[in-house]
Amino acid sequence: MHSYLHIENAKMVFDTKKGKFTALTDINLDVKQGEFIALIGHSGCGKSTLLNLVAGLTEPTEGFLLLSEKEIKGPGPERGVVFQNHSLLPWLTCFGNVHLAVERVFGSRESKAKLKERTQAALDLVGLSHATHKHPNEISGGMKQRVGIARALAMEPKVLLLDEPFGALDALTRAGLQDELMRIVKETQATTLMVTHDVDEAVLLSDRIVMMTNGPSATIGEVLTVDLPRPRDRLKLAEDPVYHRLRGQVLEFLYQKHLKKAA
Repeated sequence: MHSYLHIENAKMVFDTKKGKFTALTDINLDVKQGEFIALIGHSGCGKSTLLNLVAGLTEPTEGFLLLSEKEIKGPGPERGVVFQNHSLLPWLTCFGNVHLAVERVFGSRESKAKLKERTQAALDLVGLSHATHKHPNEISGGMKQRVGIARALAMEPKVLLLDEPFGALDALTRAGLQDELMRIVKETQATTLMVTHDVDEAVLLSDRIVMMTNGPSATIGEVLTVDLPRPRDRLKLAEDPVYHRLRGQVLEFLYQKHLKKAA
């Protein structure tokens, strides 16, 4: 497998008031370009810490990470991040929140007209053309998350990093945005890493599921290949025996295999 994102022997140790805390250890993972990876595990297993390492928000205590054969050293526009908290600036419109990111990445080399075009195209991609001039307090939680995704996509990232972006949403809104994400990823061909607690979400969206052991000193326990054809229809998958087999394997790891190891 040609590795686009390469993580080798990554370890993350934090200094705390009680001393050293090892969040992650011996993380080794290769991700192909255009692949969708779901990171799943119990709370405190280091999923978000691993995502932050790929984002360049933190540097590993040991080991290294390569993206397109270049070491990751700090944040960069080639990696777009979407958090559970959308972090929109309340005094800016939807357009303004996205345009701010576009201007920062492309402002030094593109015209104002082109920057506006990029911004509008990103909003169109996530289905927010009608909300261009609305402020965050005038739109729903699901729409705010769409703005966050549009902001990340507007930078034309090589890698899309999602930290439980739908975790705070109701079930119907979440399902709609999952379908929207599948469409967007297919259209943009972005390499995607998504942190989730939701087993069904992981199986529905991903090409592989990376299952993390419990912390401290969490690591990758198993990696499951999701051999379901695309495009995926959630209603058809409800009757698909392969879907249920994969779902069962993830549940077995989370609630039987790993709990036995941790006991």
